Amino acid sequence: MKKPFFFLVLLSFLTFAQERNEALIIQGKIFTVSYNELYEQPNWITYCVRDVPKNVDRKGYNFRKDLQVWTSNNADYKNNIWDKGHLAPAAAFSDSEGNLKATFSFLNCTLQHQRLNRKEWAQLEQQVRDWAKAFGDMSVEVDVLFESNHRVLPTGAHVPSGFIKRIQFPDGTTKCFYFPNDDTLNKNWTQFEIECD
Repeated sequence: MKKPFFFLVLLSFLTFAQERNEALIIQGKIFTVSYNELYEQPNWITYCVRDVPKNVDRKGYNFRKDLQVWTSNNADYKNNIWDKGHLAPAAAFSDSEGNLKATFSFLNCTLQHQRLNRKEWAQLEQQVRDWAKAFGDMSVEVDVLFESNHRVLPTGAHVPSGFIKRIQFPDGTTKCFYFPNDDTLNKNWTQFEIECD
């Protein structure tokens, strides 16, 4: 009796694996994401940063999987230099429990070098919140880049080569930044600004 069940489970798994989507568009509560199930990483994400009060603390929140999408998981981030990097930052959506919880999804998570995630990337996130306070709603798009020789972890998750962040001000002005997914050597976030295409 166990063999038919085993083969059914195996067949279901193989069928799902063959149907992994490389550009699955998902409209979330606070962001829209294109997700690559083959790479187990986002392709891009868009969201809006507003001047909102901090009503909720992130302590105790953990990343969770979407059971309908083949994403990365905790095993991909264990005992290595890769942080669970928010693309849509938790601090920008701490106005409510629902919004904050929405940021703790593996759909919104990327394998990001710990030095980048905790320093220049976080500094730019803070700057965008400051701009939102000064100027109004800021539209943000992050492209997750994979070079042909990008790293693949033993778990099967693909490590991004870098990130491009485009930030649009209410008056239409746009600033763009490119961050290699590497040790940023304590540079300032302003050193990563590039010309926008």
